[in-house]
Amino acid sequence: MIAQLKWFWRQARGCRLQAIINTLLGLILVAADFAFIYFSKQIIDTAVGTDDRNRLLWLAVCLVVLVMSQILLRVTHRWLSALLGVKAQNVLQENLFRGVLGSVWQGRERRHTGDVLNRLEGDVGTIIGMAAERLPQVVVVVFRLIGAFVFLSLMDWRLAVLVVVTLPFCIVLSRIYFVRVREITRAVRKTDSKIQSTMQELIQHQLVVKTLQQVDGAVGRLAALHRKLHGQIMSRTRFNAYSMSMINVGFSGVYLISFLWGAYQLQEHAITYGTMIAFVQLVSQIQLPFREITQFFPSLINAFTSIERLMELDTMPCEEVVMDGAKEVPMAGAIGLRFDNVSYRYSSEQQQILNDVTIEFAPGTFNAIAGETGVGKTTMMRLMLSLIKPQSGSVEFFNERGRVPVSVQTRSEIVYVPQGNTLLSGTIRDNLMFGNPQATEEEMIEALKFAECGFVIDLPLGLDTVCGEMGLGLSEGQAQRIAIARSMLHGGRILLLDEVTSALDAKTEEAILGRLKTLAQAGKTIIFVTHKQEVLRYCDNVFHLKLRD
Repeated sequence: MIAQLKWFWRQARGCRLQAIINTLLGLILVAADFAFIYFSKQIIDTAVGTDDRNRLLWLAVCLVVLVMSQILLRVTHRWLSALLGVKAQNVLQENLFRGVLGSVWQGRERRHTGDVLNRLEGDVGTIIGMAAERLPQVVVVVFRLIGAFVFLSLMDWRLAVLVVVTLPFCIVLSRIYFVRVREITRAVRKTDSKIQSTMQELIQHQLVVKTLQQVDGAVGRLAALHRKLHGQIMSRTRFNAYSMSMINVGFSGVYLISFLWGAYQLQEHAITYGTMIAFVQLVSQIQLPFREITQFFPSLINAFTSIERLMELDTMPCEEVVMDGAKEVPMAGAIGLRFDNVSYRYSSEQQQILNDVTIEFAPGTFNAIAGETGVGKTTMMRLMLSLIKPQSGSVEFFNERGRVPVSVQTRSEIVYVPQGNTLLSGTIRDNLMFGNPQATEEEMIEALKFAECGFVIDLPLGLDTVCGEMGLGLSEGQAQRIAIARSMLHGGRILLLDEVTSALDAKTEEAILGRLKTLAQAGKTIIFVTHKQEVLRYCDNVFHLKLRD
């Protein structure tokens, strides 16, 4: 509990101003409500007991001004809450999003993207609402309760005590299953995340769903999760219905007592008509805080559940590059890459992937890593990119001037072009600038020509042609070539290519390989991960990995 509160306090920095404003405006509105009760009482007593029309007119003007002020304050409150709330939510969401993108690569154990998105969207909104809206509301509720109790006590202390003493019993009775509702809320959020993850995954693999004729099966998976969520929500609803029933019994009883007591006092001429109206209004002013407090409990449970879920994201270890920034290898000229007795396995339950591997990719050479599936090609790429670290041995940049260990900070020296379609939704220009945000249009056109992407220049919108998610609107080969062009703008001295010519025709592949060969001759180190003989013909060195017996 303490850890959650500390984390919540740190993350609430961005909405503290909003919380203060909401609290102050709430307190002013409470004071205005009490003033309304006072003026209402005075108007009724003046109208019934005297013929002073000037006093009645003056009180009526005060009441109108008060009501208009209340309306203005409430509009201002809503406007400021919306403005500041969006800003605070954006800041927290950006900070957590940066942490997710900059976290240490977790491989097969990483969270489902749908679950992460659900947390970044739903849970962030929940805790910002708690910090900016619910907590100020608690302060205002306490102020309203104390003020109403004092006001009512000045008119009839016995009724004030009766109202305040009876209500807490109803609230305590309704919260017997407090722990249970927290469990249900957490289960609801977990199922909600699973629903989003499932929908995202099935939409992303829509083609597979269609070709395997599993539309009904996919909808069935979603329907099963919906049934589960429905059951959980019904359990929570039953609990809330029980709680609110107990509260309403108490509220109705107290209201009835206060009303009958006021009627009795009025019959005995112990109070005025205005006091009778004030009685009823003040009982509502006391009951309202208790109602709001009972509504605060589910919100509090929901917020703590969200805090725990976001803490799981926020406590993910970050890579050093996020904290220290990228660095170039401090060696002039071309650089190579060396594996020196490197061993690696993903877990103690799995077999050894690499065992005492020693390979040297000399500076300014064209190299290939070949081998069957499962021999460790992907693992070697992850080691080069410092996504994982060798359990023994070392991976280093080198040239005649020295050696520098591969690390997260020096990752910028390696330009990685992964296999498949890796374009983002947006324009082709946006995708190219992802490789280098400072690239000029001339540089982008030059990179496109290098990657045999002349078709882009001939498009009606050229670089500003929009492509959809995963390069929708482009062929697989076109998207692959644009990804190569993007890598050419990055500027690292080592180019790591993972089957990047798999979707290219022979002529285009040969043209790009010839240009890559020229780059190697000019000093860039090329490392291809491939099984294609057409690529191997261009290589200075081919390293064949074999499965372990």
